[in-house]
Amino acid sequence: MSRGNGKVHVVRVHKTHVDREGNPREYSSAYLRRTYREGKRVRNETVANLSALPEHVVDCIDAGLKGAQLVPAGAEFTIARSRPHGHVAAVAAMAHQLGFPALLGPACRARDLALALIISRVVRPASKLATAAWWPDVTLGPDLDVADATTDEIYAAMDWLLDRQDVIESKLAAKHLGPDVNPSRMALFDLTSSWVTGRCCELAARGYSRDGKKGCEQIEYGILTDPAGRPVAARVFEGNTADPAAFTDIVEVIRTRFGLHKLVLVGDRGMITSARIAALRELNDDPNTATDFGWISALRAPQVAKLAADHGPLQMSLFDQQDLAEITHPDYPGERLIACRNPALAAERTRNRNDLLAATEQLLAPIIARVAAGRLAGADAIGVAVGKVINKYKVGKHFHYQITDTSLAIQRRHDQIAAEAALDGIYVLRTNVEATELDAAGVVIGYKNLAHVERDFRIIKVDDLDLRPIHHRLDERVRAHVLLCMLACYLIWHLRKAWAPLTFTDEAPPTRDNPVTAAQRSAGAEAKASTGHDAAGNPLRSFCGLLAHLATLTRNQIHFTGTDTEIPMLTNPTDDQRRAFMLIGTPIPLTAA
Repeated sequence: MSRGNGKVHVVRVHKTHVDREGNPREYSSAYLRRTYREGKRVRNETVANLSALPEHVVDCIDAGLKGAQLVPAGAEFTIARSRPHGHVAAVAAMAHQLGFPALLGPACRARDLALALIISRVVRPASKLATAAWWPDVTLGPDLDVADATTDEIYAAMDWLLDRQDVIESKLAAKHLGPDVNPSRMALFDLTSSWVTGRCCELAARGYSRDGKKGCEQIEYGILTDPAGRPVAARVFEGNTADPAAFTDIVEVIRTRFGLHKLVLVGDRGMITSARIAALRELNDDPNTATDFGWISALRAPQVAKLAADHGPLQMSLFDQQDLAEITHPDYPGERLIACRNPALAAERTRNRNDLLAATEQLLAPIIARVAAGRLAGADAIGVAVGKVINKYKVGKHFHYQITDTSLAIQRRHDQIAAEAALDGIYVLRTNVEATELDAAGVVIGYKNLAHVERDFRIIKVDDLDLRPIHHRLDERVRAHVLLCMLACYLIWHLRKAWAPLTFTDEAPPTRDNPVTAAQRSAGAEAKASTGHDAAGNPLRSFCGLLAHLATLTRNQIHFTGTDTEIPMLTNPTDDQRRAFMLIGTPIPLTAA
């Protein structure tokens, strides 16, 4: 090749020079050179001296000569699509850690849809149609291949999940209620309700509303949990089902479907009534069932008053030295009665009663004034006016009133009020569990664990999962909807526990020295609530706030200019996002599958 022909390239030369004072100095030069052959010798020709150019300009010349396609700064690539990822990835990671895919059933399209519905209920509770429309907008849809799911497929997946309910709940019962993992052999059960939209739901009926939605049709559903409050099973009933009937149903489920024959069932006084206890006794005495069911419940107010009347076993002197005492009574053979008195509860009930009495008198005052002024006359008319307000606050029994055609006299029943106030703060628990297996304090703690079920109800209905109102019409769809929410609640139970350091959740609730007193928060939880930061000064979030923060961790599809190449790439996670995944024991995944 002759001189003047051939390709050029950039050469960088670095030299070090030591001056007279012994100080080393470095010099860098850049040249544009051409290499050519002259006979058998290879020679170099310097075409240009590039040393005066800025370093980045020299780099561009070098890259261009090597065949790289140069584009303006900032135009090297474009973000073809960005989807929220962190929240669904974290919940999906926890679901896989808990073995949800295997729990739900064999791999199939219906299982993927059911898992996506459960994860979506945790992250963004909404109707099924709104959830399906949301799937393509987050990484959950593409990663679980449900982004194009149709309405019919979603309903079919709900039906598939409901068909597997007994299998799923049996696995959870074995995992959390079995004798090896539940040495106290205790299970909690409670019932609640949620109102229904529309007029065609097969389970809807009018009944006692725990939501305060008077006049609305509703369904009722019960949750069975382990002593710590992990949901294990859910059962749906018609909206006018009584608590004892629901308890009878869950006992049969535990015995026949879960195969558990020795368990202590904990329920409130409206759930485990004397009639239900009699039925449990018959079941335990039946040699064909081989069951040994125990119970922990509470007596109703009239039953407590009977124990305290006529020098009965329940006397105030029992609480002179302690807040609980064990008593017996022939009306409860084979049972232990644990009498408790909570002074703080007594003061609260007294204050509340006085407020309600005063509020009722305030409602009655205008009626009394109308009668005195002659604007309201006639015993019947006066009685109707009084009847409209006398029991608005449920304290009408504490008033004595005399009505004539021209007068109205109302006064408090002080003796009756004093008799009721004497039992303020007192409740009596009943159980057939032997003292050698569970002492009096353990009985109280077991009964108070029902607060865990109430917490699950708040998660399901209000705080996180937004189960209500019920929009479904068919019996099977309503039951599947409640099952989905129960499984989502199971997920949230574990997520809240794992993420306690990042949220306001009490990480180490103190053990109560006195089981009768109200639960207290630890000093760490008090500091969290007052400062909004953890011990290291990091800001805290609510559970929903943490999920919202995780959603800012997006997965971007990067398209490189001038090519057909696209690659997925996550945004740089924040410290809290890294900690959230670390606390559930998984690195930040690129996919939610």
